[in-house]
Amino acid sequence: MGRVRDRIADKRVLGLVKAFLRAGVLTEDGRHQGTITGTPQGGILSPLLANIALSVLDEHFTTKWEALGSQWMRRRRRRAGEPIMRLVRYADDFVVMVHGTRDDTEALWDEVTAVLEPMGLRLSAEKTRVCHIDEGFDFLGWRIQRQNWQGRTGKKAVYTYPSKKSLLSVMDKVRSLTRRSQHPTLAVLLRRLNPVLRGWCNYFRHGASSRSFNYLQNFVFWRIFRWLRKRHAGLNTNTLVRRHLPDWKVTDDGIDMFQPRAVAINRYRYRGTKIPTPWTSQTPGPAAPAA
Repeated sequence: MGRVRDRIADKRVLGLVKAFLRAGVLTEDGRHQGTITGTPQGGILSPLLANIALSVLDEHFTTKWEALGSQWMRRRRRRAGEPIMRLVRYADDFVVMVHGTRDDTEALWDEVTAVLEPMGLRLSAEKTRVCHIDEGFDFLGWRIQRQNWQGRTGKKAVYTYPSKKSLLSVMDKVRSLTRRSQHPTLAVLLRRLNPVLRGWCNYFRHGASSRSFNYLQNFVFWRIFRWLRKRHAGLNTNTLVRRHLPDWKVTDDGIDMFQPRAVAINRYRYRGTKIPTPWTSQTPGPAAPAA
């Protein structure tokens, strides 16, 4: 709350935030239960306050980055073997990228712990780990990993593509929507299914996602095919395709199945801090490091 007061002077807003924190929660049996600390899981205030609280990390790593000097000085320090690190954070998820040894990275555990302790926060031992970029890691639904550059022997590049967990998640949503007798017509099913596919593909269209899109489209097509076979159990395959899948195209009542394979891939490459942001701050404050 002290950090909130540094940026917000309106006592009505501060009162609303404090009231939200003291509101408590409803238990499964409908009873009210008070809360001593923290915000309700899934509450709209949780990511906002996490963003404010974890800004101490932004300030800490920004100070370390600026202390390294100019770009030329940072390159010189890297050649000399000094560890160079940069923070990328989104709400309460963050990654610290380190150019150095594993010992340099392991030392960050105590450093980050010391920065978070005054805010009453601590690292999650289950969700925090140290890994090499060749090993790869998941972040915000993406799999980030350095692999052999396609078509270039001996060359390596860092690829970002949908994680297995993200792909399985959207597949589970497709399964739940294509259960038997859940929708009266194919058009109704497509109205429910298309927004799910469109939203998922729009999020992941900025990475190396073409294989994932192809896999997802094939999966969705055959789920709909099985859904049609169950609804029209008396038809053989040829009759089913002729009546409900003309030219093997999923369409009904003027509604076509969204095609993940047709989504254009627009990757961000080597742009770093040059990527423009539409958000401009009206009040002075600490600058967050760019991804």
